[in-house]
Amino acid sequence: MKKEKKNKPSKELPLGFADRQEKELLVRDFIISNIKEVMTKYGFQYLETPSFEYSDSIGKFLPDKERPDEGVFSFKDENKWLSLRYDLTAPLARYVAKNFLEIPKPFKRYQLGAVWRNEKPGPGRFREFLQFDADFVGTKSLQADAELCVMISEILERCGLAKVDYIIKISSRKITEELFKKININDNQQKLTALRALDKIDRLGWEEVKQLLGEGRKDKSGDFTKGANLGKQNIEIIEKELKKKLPDTEDLKEVIKIFKNYNFSNFKFDPSIIRGLEYYTGLIFEVNLKFDVKNNKGQIIQFGSIGGGGRYDNLVNNFGNYDAPATGISIGLDRLVYAIMQKKEFKLKRLKPVVICVFDKNFMREYINLLLLLRDAGISAEIYPGESKLKKQMEYANKIQSPAAILYGEDEIKLGKPTVRNLITGNEKSIEIKELINEIKKII
Repeated sequence: MKKEKKNKPSKELPLGFADRQEKELLVRDFIISNIKEVMTKYGFQYLETPSFEYSDSIGKFLPDKERPDEGVFSFKDENKWLSLRYDLTAPLARYVAKNFLEIPKPFKRYQLGAVWRNEKPGPGRFREFLQFDADFVGTKSLQADAELCVMISEILERCGLAKVDYIIKISSRKITEELFKKININDNQQKLTALRALDKIDRLGWEEVKQLLGEGRKDKSGDFTKGANLGKQNIEIIEKELKKKLPDTEDLKEVIKIFKNYNFSNFKFDPSIIRGLEYYTGLIFEVNLKFDVKNNKGQIIQFGSIGGGGRYDNLVNNFGNYDAPATGISIGLDRLVYAIMQKKEFKLKRLKPVVICVFDKNFMREYINLLLLLRDAGISAEIYPGESKLKKQMEYANKIQSPAAILYGEDEIKLGKPTVRNLITGNEKSIEIKELINEIKKII
């Protein structure tokens, strides 16, 4: 009888997802620790919302169509659609509406969490990534918007960037609103399509964006994106207006005055900054890096912004009649880590365990005594977790970059003198157990 062939699961990851190794995670932890310190310093409250929300709570603000399976990962539960959160802002709006009477106004919150986007992935762009958000809810004061820009600058510089390494670009949605009135665009869907197109200026350039403002654009892979169907004359008007050099809206003029009070100058007015989501109502800002970022092949890539934000005065209102004007900023932490690791050499101390080699399982009590002695002294240590000859055990210790191995066979046990092998120099030393801690500390 022919044996049925069993299909094995794929070892490959779905596109847009990544395994993240220790060095990257340690750098990310370093950045997160700095974020938390700055957030505490600026008086923000730590908040966590669930990964899933009802789809209709976030569906109006997706980058693609409004169906639950466009832009987000969703499933149906008891006749209601649930979706993995696309960002951290819509869940915040839902939280504020639910707890409106209990929370202080303004409500200052920050959050760190994974978000998921069911979109086409690209270089440095993932379908799952860690995001950091900070928001003021319940204030129209542009002092809040200015403080977000100052705050994110402090975070970047604490993480090792200099002022020449980044710039915060600012603009206002009021510019595009006036522009749409000027060229008589009244259809909301057409406005949204145009905004999404304009949001790609930095990444694609004007010539490609003009295709998206018109009939549409086919990318290198052959995928076609339907355009906003604007006429050539209107597209030329938009291009001309968004290439202006001076801010001419009241919110921009006011926030620039506040920046001067902070002695904050690391910003630039750029009317081509759009921010694609439709809920923005006023001031918008984007954080851009000014140094080259390379992919895994060493090629310089068009990296784009690491985050941004702006004012969204009507979002909470979607959940009821709430007076909750708001402003916030979001940073893609994985993108920031990816870029910052290329700019700065992190010398983060990774404590690798000392390996106690196993010569005979009958000596396990002696091995455990050594293990407890080391761990009680705050030294990372482990008994070799397997059954192998000494050669394999040493290969394991070198593979995990252990600083030292302890050899404690029958002869060493009789003498009460383990041998410490320094895996950095290769030197060995036989010592009394009472000297073991001091000897290991010299190595690590």
